[in-house]
Amino acid sequence: MTTTLITGANRGLGLETTRRLIEAGHTVHAGMRDLASADAVRELGAHPVQLDVTDPDSVAATVAGLPGLDVLVNNAGVLGSSFGVDDLDADAMATVLDTNVVGVVRVTQAALPLLRRSDAAVVVNVASGVGWPRYLLDPAHDEHPVRAVPYAASKAAVITLTVQYAKNLPEMRVNASDPGYTATDFNAHGGHQTVTEGTDATVALATLGPGGPTGELHDRRGRIDF
Repeated sequence: MTTTLITGANRGLGLETTRRLIEAGHTVHAGMRDLASADAVRELGAHPVQLDVTDPDSVAATVAGLPGLDVLVNNAGVLGSSFGVDDLDADAMATVLDTNVVGVVRVTQAALPLLRRSDAAVVVNVASGVGWPRYLLDPAHDEHPVRAVPYAASKAAVITLTVQYAKNLPEMRVNASDPGYTATDFNAHGGHQTVTEGTDATVALATLGPGGPTGELHDRRGRIDF
């Protein structure tokens, strides 16, 4: 049985990823900051765990309680409170980076001892096309109108972080997923993709075998060239 931990698993993309990986046969530990919001993951058959990626003690306690770990999906993220430069300050930047980037490092570093015991360890970091400069500059892409600095910068960091982890951990499959413009609470359900479409890349990368790619960014159509 494949044991999986998903952060930010109680709603949106995290909840749908939980559903689909359980359907694929994984035992899913569904991380969330508040266990009062665990009803949906319990109904799916997941094991809810209290996990705040900004709190080192919470991260350590959650990982210590796992029986083992084969797949880590770093899905938790925040949009932040700054959407241009006039409302941007250092605190707004730091808040987003603490969850979206440092949070990925906190959880991954804590999970490494367990992942190293797995015969087929996989890490998926949920990034975004908003972190890809080529998309931000191209009017043909959904990401082009985005002006927010912290969120875009955080997802760019996640993509680079993924490449560096993959280089350091050649025995694992470490990749980043781009959900695309998906209807979730993040965008007031304005996205044109369903949550199932938005989790296609994450699920595909989470179910890779030992011979699969590593150090790559994928959307639902496949690899995005760097």
